[in-house]
Amino acid sequence: MTSFDASARSVDLNADLGEGFGAWRLGDDDALLDVVTSANVACGFHAGDPSTMYRVCRTAAEKGVAVGAQVGYRDLAGFGRRRIDYSRTELRDDILYQIGALSAFCDRVRYLKPHGALYNTAAVDRLQAGAVVDAVLAWDPQLPVLCQPGSVLAEAAAEAGLTVVGEGFADRGYLADGRLVPRSEAGALVHEPADVVDRAVRMAVSSEVVAVDGTVVACPVRSICVHGDTSGAVELARAVRAGLDGHLEVRAFAG
Repeated sequence: MTSFDASARSVDLNADLGEGFGAWRLGDDDALLDVVTSANVACGFHAGDPSTMYRVCRTAAEKGVAVGAQVGYRDLAGFGRRRIDYSRTELRDDILYQIGALSAFCDRVRYLKPHGALYNTAAVDRLQAGAVVDAVLAWDPQLPVLCQPGSVLAEAAAEAGLTVVGEGFADRGYLADGRLVPRSEAGALVHEPADVVDRAVRMAVSSEVVAVDGTVVACPVRSICVHGDTSGAVELARAVRAGLDGHLEVRAFAG
């Protein structure tokens, strides 16, 4: 376990939730809502449905967890992990639709986070990043955008005057340029719990992560994501939370 210098600042712990559909459940939303401080709720395009959104938002409110819109491509069959080329206006409208859907089930949508292939594409593609920014501006210019620091989306959102919240992935591999290792490649996922906890704390406290080639990469984040759809996700999330609690305050970034 790496040694870290304590920091006075806080960090958020988020998870992608509500990703079941109909009779199919994915992950243990209720258990994760006991651990995380922010819930990225699927809005029905890549996963989720009205009843699932209602259930997750209701439980999040009971447990004091901030709710954000986890917006994705219109791709239930591919779980939103297949890139789709849109016009800028069409993608903007699809994102607006999803924010509006989620808003029916919570007191207020606190932030926005793209999902899956949209997340990865908007990180490097100016058109799709612009569509995300356009949707946020149309909905509420005060709505924070949760995304990778240094990405095209982070730059576009900042240029538009939006609040950008840097996000780190403790259980995902990083390339030397700061991008995530594609899920189709070796090293995309970090499986050892002790390594995941170590990486989460290092990101939160020291703003850096070790890439798959050993390079130390700057990673200034205010929120750490733990994936809820992997084996042992709840236990891993609890371990990450305990590790973060040992170094700094863990609380939602969005009030």
